[in-house]
Amino acid sequence: MKKVLKIVVLVLVIAFALAQFARPNRTNPPINEANVLQMPADVQSIFTRSCADCHSNTTKWPWYTNISPVSWWIADHVKEGRHELNVSEFGTYSTKKAAHKMEEVCEMVEKGEMPLQGYAGPLHPDAHLSEADKSRLCEWAKGEQRRLLGKS
Repeated sequence: MKKVLKIVVLVLVIAFALAQFARPNRTNPPINEANVLQMPADVQSIFTRSCADCHSNTTKWPWYTNISPVSWWIADHVKEGRHELNVSEFGTYSTKKAAHKMEEVCEMVEKGEMPLQGYAGPLHPDAHLSEADKSRLCEWAKGEQRRLLGKS
């Protein structure tokens, strides 16, 4: 039984070591300032602290994103987050899509779905949104939605 356990551990160690050679893309695409969604300073501060790592092209890739399989998981989250909303490319969205994204911003933070619990946890404790943060993000997002749709 000990021999089988040693073989299993050895296989797992080798698999882990080999996995380190399969690196996901952890780059930040270039930013065209003309496409970046402009925000008031207070909203920008909340966004940078709680959202930017997944929803912009300014992701900060911490040390643990160098370790597979964690790197694959995080790179996938960033890819998905940028696909759903990327403020670095917001200017490329149609007016209808941009207005809908602003609606979704408010919905997601009100429901507590954003930021993801795994992100706003022990490794990123300041990412947690207070009720005041949520309220301010929603107020801003609703105002942006009205502006985009040409409503007062």
